[in-house]
Amino acid sequence: MQHKTQLTLSFLLSQVLLLACAEDLECTPGFQQKVFYIEQPFEFTEDQPILNLVFDDCKGNNKLNFEVSNPDFKVEHDGSLVALKNVSEAGRALFVHARSEHAEDMAEILIVGANEKHGALKEIFKIEGNLGIPRQKRAILATPILIPENQRPPFPRLVGKVISSEGTEGAKFRLSGKGVDQDPKGIFRINEISGDVSVTRPLDRETIANYELEVEVTDLSGKIIDGPVRLDISVIDQNDNRPIFKEGPYIGHVMEGSPTGTTVMRMTALDADDPSTDNAVLRYNILKQTPTKPSPNMFYIDPEKGDIVTVVSPVLLDRETMETPKYELVIEAKDMGGHDVGLTGTATATILIDDKNDHPPEFTKKEFQATVKEGVTGVIVNLTVGDRDDPATGAWRAVYTIINGNPGQSFEIHTNPQTNEGMLSVVKPLDYEISAFHTLLIKVENEDPLIPDIAYGPSSTATVQITVEDVNEGPVFHPNPMTVTKQENIPIGSIVLTVNATDPDTLQHQTIRYSVYKDPASWLEINPTNGTVATTAILDRESPHVQNNIYTALFLAIDSGNPPATGTGTLHITLEDVNDNVPSLYPTLAKVCDDAKDLRVVVLGASDKDLHPNTDPFKFELSKQSGPEKLWRITKLNNTHAQVVLLQNLKKANYNIPISVTDSGKPPLTNNTELKLQVCSCKKSRMDCSASDALHISMTLILLSLFSLFCL
Repeated sequence: MQHKTQLTLSFLLSQVLLLACAEDLECTPGFQQKVFYIEQPFEFTEDQPILNLVFDDCKGNNKLNFEVSNPDFKVEHDGSLVALKNVSEAGRALFVHARSEHAEDMAEILIVGANEKHGALKEIFKIEGNLGIPRQKRAILATPILIPENQRPPFPRLVGKVISSEGTEGAKFRLSGKGVDQDPKGIFRINEISGDVSVTRPLDRETIANYELEVEVTDLSGKIIDGPVRLDISVIDQNDNRPIFKEGPYIGHVMEGSPTGTTVMRMTALDADDPSTDNAVLRYNILKQTPTKPSPNMFYIDPEKGDIVTVVSPVLLDRETMETPKYELVIEAKDMGGHDVGLTGTATATILIDDKNDHPPEFTKKEFQATVKEGVTGVIVNLTVGDRDDPATGAWRAVYTIINGNPGQSFEIHTNPQTNEGMLSVVKPLDYEISAFHTLLIKVENEDPLIPDIAYGPSSTATVQITVEDVNEGPVFHPNPMTVTKQENIPIGSIVLTVNATDPDTLQHQTIRYSVYKDPASWLEINPTNGTVATTAILDRESPHVQNNIYTALFLAIDSGNPPATGTGTLHITLEDVNDNVPSLYPTLAKVCDDAKDLRVVVLGASDKDLHPNTDPFKFELSKQSGPEKLWRITKLNNTHAQVVLLQNLKKANYNIPISVTDSGKPPLTNNTELKLQVCSCKKSRMDCSASDALHISMTLILLSLFSLFCL
């Protein structure tokens, strides 16, 4: 309505300007009055004159024709506006388009209430005064132009006229603006001599609703004589756009048993036509409901708001008694306020009836049977239940609880998510000798709570009778693993321990025999009858089969059942160390230059496979040197290392230095070895160790090596 009011103001102001210029214009082509007010009657009566419109093209009105924006009205050749039928609602405005051979114009008829006309006119003239429009002559008169959209050919079509009150010889009209020389170009043009304004093609109000152009008067050279003056062109809406539902898919949910009148969802369509006209006034309607049961009218849509609500009683809105919990509604939106002439658009609304937990789960039978072998774990029986609620919700999903008969927590029950069955499992092996029968009481509930007026009944509990079958169980070692501590090197045939295994099948009288299962070093044997374990070889703590001083062996106990059952026992022997390994020396070879300045030949190290206190500190000694002079000596550096030093430079030769190293065991053990010393000639950083005139002196062999000394 704001847009219409602006148009009305523009027309009235233009009339004010026309009146101001009337003394200079003998005839103004077009409607002699642009805006009319008529009061809204109870009904416009068919063929009864409403008002008279005067149109003058100043040249005799030849081939004068009128068009009315509302198809329920027409204008007679004499200018009388009449209704084609009895009309109770004509809207807020009518537009009349008149065209003759020489002129074309538009008039607006505003339909107002009894109290609106005086106030509207008063406001219009108030605006005129505020704008300070002088009542004086103007050179260019450019009244607003109204053009219906979607006009049919031929084109160009005359739509208005611009008048200059001051005629100048050779003067020309020039039109500019968006729609003329700006994109979209070429829609409007003006006859530069007469001032006739034409449109060259159909207009689309939804693309551009208003054009603001400028008119100027120029001389022959193009110099502006007058203007620019604004020329407003407004496009009159036609109902050329259907309502469109753009926000789909439309899916609504309503809880079963909801009260009548519960809002489900809102449907909203859009119409691109002028929202201030009936062209965009929408009304909604349900065309079709699928399925049609239990009632063909399950829902109602508010014709103006588009809200879909339930209209059936809560009893009929029962998900469990419906053919399907999904309803599809074909919704129609019609413009023109829903009148028959309106354009329509449709969309499908899907309504889902949501489940509530109004049905408790019930066992399919009161008692279930299961059989399980002793010593076995896993699922032993599936408990079946029925529930009429929606399988996709917590109102259907079952939760099982063992409420009696499981003091040792030997049983657990879980829900199969696909079938909703209760999977009863043994999680701790059962013992036939303790109990051959078990009775469990099991309760089933839903994940979601039941609605207040529904409760779990006797069918929501069931009994499970479990029978345990006897199985020949293997003997059991006591304890397991078995541990014992022994010294290494004990005599062959020494008793390590006597194992003990018992048969859990106390109701059967069976005998047990023993055998060796794994003995990595082949050190042990076992008496098959009494389980006595003895050595068959020397126990060696330093053996690769001993890890962290512990030797591990496995034994079998086999009962006399049919078939026989076997039990396995583990024996850990912790071996205590004995000083049974001599220390070893390293390195056993050293080299030195015959002219070396540093006579420290090598640092010797010693190691021992035994444990403390049977290892270091080690004692290093040289055997007695032969000859008149002593050639070397050995000096202890720490508990595990000593240094050999030459007392003088020696000639190029190979020498054997006898060395002894003794550990700290009780009794101590000594290793005699020889260190091979090569005296080499060293020239230009090259060492020549080829043997010549070698001097051999026997000494103790040393086993391990830390450093070799090269000539400097």
